[in-house]
Amino acid sequence: MKNLAILGSTGSVGTSTLKVVQENLDDFSIFLLSASSNKLKILKQISDFKPRYAFLDDKESCKALKKECSKLGLKTEIVTDKRIYLELITNSCVDAVVAGMVGIAGLEAIYHAVNTGKRLLLANKESYVVAGEYFNSLAEKKRATIFPLDSEHSAIHQCLNSLTEKSLEVFKVILTGSGGPFLNTKRKELINITPKEALSHPIWNMGKKISIDSATMMNKGLEIIEAKWLFNLDEDQIDMVIHPEGIVHSLIELKDGSSLAHLSLPDMKIPIAYALGFPKRINSGVQRLSLAEQGSLTFLEPDFEKFPCIQMAKDSLKVGGTATAALNAANEVAVNAFLNEKIPFTMIPEVISHVMDKMQFFPVKELDIIFEADYLSRKVAKDYLKL
Repeated sequence: MKNLAILGSTGSVGTSTLKVVQENLDDFSIFLLSASSNKLKILKQISDFKPRYAFLDDKESCKALKKECSKLGLKTEIVTDKRIYLELITNSCVDAVVAGMVGIAGLEAIYHAVNTGKRLLLANKESYVVAGEYFNSLAEKKRATIFPLDSEHSAIHQCLNSLTEKSLEVFKVILTGSGGPFLNTKRKELINITPKEALSHPIWNMGKKISIDSATMMNKGLEIIEAKWLFNLDEDQIDMVIHPEGIVHSLIELKDGSSLAHLSLPDMKIPIAYALGFPKRINSGVQRLSLAEQGSLTFLEPDFEKFPCIQMAKDSLKVGGTATAALNAANEVAVNAFLNEKIPFTMIPEVISHVMDKMQFFPVKELDIIFEADYLSRKVAKDYLKL
């Protein structure tokens, strides 16, 4: 039986992971659950899955959770000290760490998992966007294994795993994207988009930040950066295509001209089950894909003028160093400002462009350089927006 530490357990990835665990209770037990501040949801998870430990990053919520667990007679130990929480991630009892939290705030926890050679199930794409090269080096040194939970990267992983000599056989990888909620919206109409409209993704049920990233298509740009480091690819080996139905999750094109694709209904439980069970296949609890019922599949070229965030991400990857950290920080500030109705939707790429023009970039030799670049980039973005 594998012991799991699920970080970000109350979010969409965390809840999907627990659903997969529910399908395979003989194979997995929960060692640690953690979240930001959702006391009621994690309390229900504690009651259902009986983890040995739980942690909330918000101190007041964590204290309240501890009282509630005591009142209900739950034996889970509620950790109130973040230092102890980070130590639990490295505990020898932990077989796999699920990184389901959003944003650069998850960087420290991911470092602890990789630095102790854990099997890391990675949904926190920001960590590999800002520090992919650093984490690759650390993972190799500490013999950590990393399984991506994004459906696109999981699809690539599964296709690559069927090859004998990956570096010799792969010509390019092709990420797919649905195009988001504004695929068919005219460019001039984007200025009037509301947060509610931008949060309504046509296929995936996701958290707020990643939903806005999908609407601007920055999500696809971040995935291009992440793909380079996850699979040790050159920039010109990574391509993308719009696929509105969300059935083909990614493809790899081989040097002989043939391609391999991964198909399934769009459900996060499939890549989660793959990563949890690897090298075995386990039950994900999802509906089966019927190609006859699905009918036709559509593929389109992306519109880089309508969605400039994609090219901004690709440009930051070419620059290298702390450029991707600056991009990520500026994007997080801009997305938050849009969600709080401080700026229009079309100003998100404007903020990012301003920050990228103002910042200087440096090689990443340690995580402190990332944190400094993140801090300075956020400051430039907030000053620009007068926040």
